Amino acid sequence: MTRIQRFETSARMSHAVVHGDTVYLAGAIAADLDGDIAAQSAEALAEIERVLALAGSDKSSLLTAQIWLKDLPRDFAAMNAVWEAWVPAGHAPARATCQAEMADPRVLVEFIVTAALG
Repeated sequence: MTRIQRFETSARMSHAVVHGDTVYLAGAIAADLDGDIAAQSAEALAEIERVLALAGSDKSSLLTAQIWLKDLPRDFAAMNAVWEAWVPAGHAPARATCQAEMADPRVLVEFIVTAALG
């Protein structure tokens, strides 16, 4: 039987779950919701790096990414600039980007990723 390991678990969710050789991350948003799309993207991606490291992986092992933008037409290019600078060359995951209504109207972007164990 494959062991399941959970990280930063509360009654509602875990920030990361490892099953087999795969790390599943919950959605990551910025803590400072007063920033623009570039600032929120950079902060959320830094949080992803932190949680991946906690689970024993890193951004070079990304498999998939889902990106949810509050305003896709307005913020797509600026978010992509931050994303492309963050993803290691040659290690881009399979990715989808969609527009979504956010739980807090100040949230401009949320990232959900899966990664292989590093």
